[in-house]
Amino acid sequence: MTRLRPTAEPVLKRVFAKIGRPEASPFRPDDFQLRAVEAVREGDCIVTAPTGSGKTWIAEEAIRNIFTAGGRCWYASPLKALSNAKWVEFGERFGESSVGILTGDTKENTDAPILVGTTEILRNQLYDAMHRGEDLPCDLVVLDEAHYLGDRDRGVVWEEIMIYLPRRINLLLLSATVGNADEIASWLSRIREKPCRVIHEDRRPVPLYPLVLHPEGRIMPLLEKEDLYGKVRSLVEGGATHSRLQPPRFGEILEVMRKYRLLPAIFFLKSRSECDGALKSCPLDRGEDEDEAFHYELEGLLARFPYLADHRHLPHLERGRVASHHGGQLPAWKFLVETMMRRGHLDAIFATSTVAAGVNYPARTIVLFNSDIFNGRDFAPLTGTEFHQMTGRAGRRGLDRIGFLMVVPGRFMNIRHIRDLLCSGADDIRSQIRPDFSMVLNLLLSQTPADMRHILERSLAVEQARRRVKDGRSVKGDLLWRDFLRYLSFLKAEGFVDDEGRLTENGLWAAKLRLDHPLLIAECIKSDAFPADPSLLAAVIAPFVYDGDQDMRPRDKRRPARLLAEAFETVLEVIEPLADRMEKAGFTVNPLFLWPAQAVYDWSRGSSWDDVVRRMGVADGDMAMLVLRTADNLRQIASLKDTHPDLARRAAEAVEIILREPVLFGEGF
Repeated sequence: MTRLRPTAEPVLKRVFAKIGRPEASPFRPDDFQLRAVEAVREGDCIVTAPTGSGKTWIAEEAIRNIFTAGGRCWYASPLKALSNAKWVEFGERFGESSVGILTGDTKENTDAPILVGTTEILRNQLYDAMHRGEDLPCDLVVLDEAHYLGDRDRGVVWEEIMIYLPRRINLLLLSATVGNADEIASWLSRIREKPCRVIHEDRRPVPLYPLVLHPEGRIMPLLEKEDLYGKVRSLVEGGATHSRLQPPRFGEILEVMRKYRLLPAIFFLKSRSECDGALKSCPLDRGEDEDEAFHYELEGLLARFPYLADHRHLPHLERGRVASHHGGQLPAWKFLVETMMRRGHLDAIFATSTVAAGVNYPARTIVLFNSDIFNGRDFAPLTGTEFHQMTGRAGRRGLDRIGFLMVVPGRFMNIRHIRDLLCSGADDIRSQIRPDFSMVLNLLLSQTPADMRHILERSLAVEQARRRVKDGRSVKGDLLWRDFLRYLSFLKAEGFVDDEGRLTENGLWAAKLRLDHPLLIAECIKSDAFPADPSLLAAVIAPFVYDGDQDMRPRDKRRPARLLAEAFETVLEVIEPLADRMEKAGFTVNPLFLWPAQAVYDWSRGSSWDDVVRRMGVADGDMAMLVLRTADNLRQIASLKDTHPDLARRAAEAVEIILREPVLFGEGF
């Protein structure tokens, strides 16, 4: 295989001449930022603007206006990591004593006038306020990454907040990728009976220039007058785009990019294994002068997280200035990589698409090898929203005058699809609202079934159906209502709701179980099936949070400890009749597997992290997620201190046992 020969089309000479840092100038807010701040003073506001264009400044100014007037604000984001970052950032802006955080993992200063947290926590606070007949103590709610409204799994939470939020509380939605902002604003104006303005900004703060890397190493423009550049078109028509480099020679690609000053870069790859494997083709010595700032920063992070000193990827980061980033890694390692990239110390990150949304470390160039993406079920062509989330990382405001998208031809790259995405906007958001047992139980705390029908009729789903067809409102509303009645009927049959549609004694405490499988957990609580030992309790909760549809085959061939096997079998025996009734009623019930219980039990009993991960054969990040989600479920059980004090105490003890390094890695991050 011949080495790549770094060359570039002559037409790119004037483009590459723009590379460099822009001249420093005093900050002046853009017109769209000023208009957005004014709009949210008067009512609700949706801001759609490219990544890096200053949406956070709008949020900060809107919060400042409320804060200085003595009011209270809630800033909600979809990710714990984002919420943690905003907690630190807002603490620096407004004073640490004025900012609190609520994410489940972190709970600090919750009576502060500025509260940062995850969207699910905000939704739960609205449930509680409605139950108590109180108004949410807040004057402004900011929903960051508002395109999550269309997320298949979590979009319902965003929509619930918008429906339940008291009218007097102004709402600010921020996103880079909402294609139908006007439709959503119209819906909000109708259900909240107040104006909702859309502030839209198309201009990127750093212009994007798309490139193609020829298989021989020549850099070419992707477009020529909105069509494919001539040589790229010839490449596509000649079928050369299917001759995928085997394997992709990432080290050589970095050499080409370094020659033309296109680094730092984020390489988006298909899988975790590809991200890790990419490191192997990168040289461990760049042959450049020592960077004292790099080593100072790295030594500081390793002193804080000493268990990362033996991380298998540390040599690549330290000597090659490259790193992989994906969900299979420890939270602390991802934080270290993000910090080093954000501070300009890395040449490249090899990442899965999960990096595209919400993480604040743009690069000069993003590199795409695939025009499709795994959507949780299978591989599908990139959507406009996914593509614009990725390209939003290209070009660092204040550091770059121009950013680049580099497309690498190969087996999974449809260059024409990329061309079409460049010329299109974000996708429209579609409502994802649907009843589930937790929603029905929590709304019945404060609403009657008749109220529930009214709530469903106010949904975005009904609004969008009405716009599509003349009688869409009644048809979609009827479908949602019938689905609600199906859940209600089952809850009545199981004794959680009485014949009048009110929660029974069991229903009242079961409503506090705001988790994926509230009825199965409640059945175990009713039957006193959970073990007394906190370690065993954590272990038997773990299978409820594992969302895979297949049992894994751990490397560990030991028989499970007798106490664990007995506790797990007791839980299965108790929930099996209920699971059968649920399936007969048409509800999906996922099987419970033993291996998550074994993994969490070993961890809770003091086994080292490395030993547990090795024996189970799972990735660090997957094990960390299993522990964190188990802790989330245990916290819900711990909330039952009024009705089940002994169980609540044991659940709280179990949380303390399993939440330790390296799962958690320090306050403020």
